Amino acid sequence: MAGITFREAARKRILWTALIAGAGFLMVFGVGLHLQIADFRASTPAFVRYQILSGMLMVGLYTVDLLAVVMTILTCVDTLAGEISSGTIQAIAMKPMGRWQILIGKWLGFAGMLAVYVTMMFGGTIAVVQSVAGMTPQHPLRGALLVFLECLIALSVCFMFGTWFSTLTNGVIVLGLHGLAFMGGWLEQMSGFTEGERLSLAGTVVSLLMPTEAVWRRAAFEMESPLAGSLPQFAIFSDVSLPSPAMIGYAVFYLVIVLSVAIYHFQQRDL
Repeated sequence: MAGITFREAARKRILWTALIAGAGFLMVFGVGLHLQIADFRASTPAFVRYQILSGMLMVGLYTVDLLAVVMTILTCVDTLAGEISSGTIQAIAMKPMGRWQILIGKWLGFAGMLAVYVTMMFGGTIAVVQSVAGMTPQHPLRGALLVFLECLIALSVCFMFGTWFSTLTNGVIVLGLHGLAFMGGWLEQMSGFTEGERLSLAGTVVSLLMPTEAVWRRAAFEMESPLAGSLPQFAIFSDVSLPSPAMIGYAVFYLVIVLSVAIYHFQQRDL
């Protein structure tokens, strides 16, 4: 089931569109990086150059993160919801396998596709920066794994709501939750600047509802230049309010719970 799902996902137009968009991004990013280096003045201090290029690298990796999450949602949003609505899931459910095996197989197929996509995009971005600017992010493997975790969370939420709602409703809910997570992350950041406890609490509650943005902010912290904290004017993703390792543990727990709920409801649902 995982292999079949992987091959089906690989044939979807949205995936190839995402790959084309990713290739276009790498091209534009490489040209922009080259032009930025050419615009440096001879009097620009070396550490300022490094921080500017590091900031551009983080913007590039954030774009990769956004592409990966959106691609995750758009490719898997109709996997269960669409098959249940059209009745095609009945042909699969009649095979000698449990419903939980069907769902986990589909989940693993998409997870494999996401691993390939994240690896290609992260590797491509880092390769462009290395070849043009001669620099690499701090702890790129940790960052890539955290972005992959973020995609798996979005995938699991898609699967869970796909057992309840139609394709369109599922997509709206998951994209809305991701947008809410984005807002919650920036509320926490703003609370760090103003030292507002209530604002921080609001951002934390939102992050608990959908921890995708919190996972990204931790990934950004792992990859960002170590000088970003001492030079906040060059810190594109400030670590004023940094998600702790406990938050990453919660994100893993959240993923397991959401996937378990999806399995339970898929087993109980009348197909």
